[in-house]
Amino acid sequence: MKVYTRAQLALRNGQDREEIWCAYKGMIYDVSASRLWRNGHHYEHWAGQDLTRELGDAPHTERVFERFHIIGKLQLPEQSN
Repeated sequence: MKVYTRAQLALRNGQDREEIWCAYKGMIYDVSASRLWRNGHHYEHWAGQDLTRELGDAPHTERVFERFHIIGKLQLPEQSN
């Protein structure tokens, strides 16, 4: 599975490119087909970023991501020694 950096994910925000991607728990999902993500935003959430911490405020569970295709993995920040 391809690994993407946060910078690469940020380009898929619905503004810079046609793809609209979001990350959740280390996986990147393509939400482009969802009418709820038009223009790269969904209520107060923005595409092109990791939404893991924000999901707690959503009115739905993480099962919502089951509807979307996984594009790849989000590169984890390097751990310092």
